[in-house]
Amino acid sequence: MLPQWFNKWNAENPTNIYGPAFLIGGIGGAVVVAALLVTWGQPYATDSLQTGPRGTGMSVPEFETDLATPDPTIAGFLETTSDPIPPQGGEQTAGDARENVPPGLEDLTVENYDRLLAAMRAWTGIPDLFDDPGSYQTAVGHTMVSMTQNINENWDAHVNANKQVGVTCYTCHRGQPVPDNIWFRATPTVETMAGWSANQNRVTPVSQYTSLPSDALEEYLVNYGQIAVHDLESRVDNQIPGDPLIQHTERTYSLMNYFSNSLGVNCLLCHNSRAFYAASGEVTPQWSTASLGIQMVLELNNDWLIPLEGLLPPERLGPVHADAPKVACKTCHQGYQQPLQGTNVIADWPELATTGEPAYTEAADQAALAE
Repeated sequence: MLPQWFNKWNAENPTNIYGPAFLIGGIGGAVVVAALLVTWGQPYATDSLQTGPRGTGMSVPEFETDLATPDPTIAGFLETTSDPIPPQGGEQTAGDARENVPPGLEDLTVENYDRLLAAMRAWTGIPDLFDDPGSYQTAVGHTMVSMTQNINENWDAHVNANKQVGVTCYTCHRGQPVPDNIWFRATPTVETMAGWSANQNRVTPVSQYTSLPSDALEEYLVNYGQIAVHDLESRVDNQIPGDPLIQHTERTYSLMNYFSNSLGVNCLLCHNSRAFYAASGEVTPQWSTASLGIQMVLELNNDWLIPLEGLLPPERLGPVHADAPKVACKTCHQGYQQPLQGTNVIADWPELATTGEPAYTEAADQAALAE
């Protein structure tokens, strides 16, 4: 009945009866598990988002359990929602009845301003926001309201690429005065060294804790650097100033690694693996959305956030260069392809959707559809 090797081993080791039992049990258990996987399928099913033509392998796989798990911060936003109050005419305005009203919100009715103010205080975790006219938070908050309106009004092609989503203070702040995933200048990371090694091979948060260059966000999201890997020309025949070099390649990889971590996706969300370098005809629609996002972040950092440096106290500035905090993809997305998993955060807050007159009737219709 038993294999010959087993009888021989058992005869030579009469006192050890557990060893072969464990061996046979382990083999049998593996066979059972393999049979279950074949017949029932693997328990951690995945779903794939196709990003390019069929047969090209351009897809983003995700575990179905992860897709079914909501972003835990969504609940915090939903707790702050309230229906807008369409003006009937003749109501008192916030500019007349309230103090320190941010520019652009003075003509709101008192009821709508108060509901928006209560929400902004919850979104930012600042319970006395706009109470003190001398506070730096009041001055910064005024700028942030205008910046939010600018994003919703002028960067619609990025923030609403798939459907109306919009942004509010909560998109970045998530109930905190200082958002997570802001960044400061970190270079040079080694002051005693000169050359390229001064910003590479030193693990920093800006490089996503890799040995890739730590100045990718600074170069591409502040300094308007050209994102490039190579130019398809011989390095011997085409060494002229401005050509993409190995430093550009590694810095670009650092930025792309940051993108992947920020959105929880891989390279194939935007690129065709057959031709990563191609910028037209070989990329997905998401590539265009991401390109607009880069331009948007460049504007936000240079036109809105860096100018705040003189308003912020020392403890809010960067530890190395005392620079203003800046944003990048992860500040909003926080690991998801769409911030807050595509929750429409602007539907109930038309005051932040435009610098013009809020569309309260449209907002009310959208809220009714959502219910």
